[in-house]
Amino acid sequence: MGGFSIWHWLIVLLVVVLLFGTKKLRSVGSDLGSAIRSFRKGLQEDESTEKKQIDDASNRGSETPAQKSPSETRND
Repeated sequence: MGGFSIWHWLIVLLVVVLLFGTKKLRSVGSDLGSAIRSFRKGLQEDESTEKKQIDDASNRGSETPAQKSPSETRND
């Protein structure tokens, strides 16, 4: 009573196949697969963009400062 046996899952699978047909299930599966691939690709692009922004910010911080103006270098 606590869980489903393999027979319960087989009956559910049979009912789903009878209701939707194999072609519809195949197209739903391929749509789901392409959606997952697209999602993963978007995550990778976001991570690479974020990493590039961090690298650019750290490079800007490590650049040598601009030349001091003559008034700043003069010792009074």
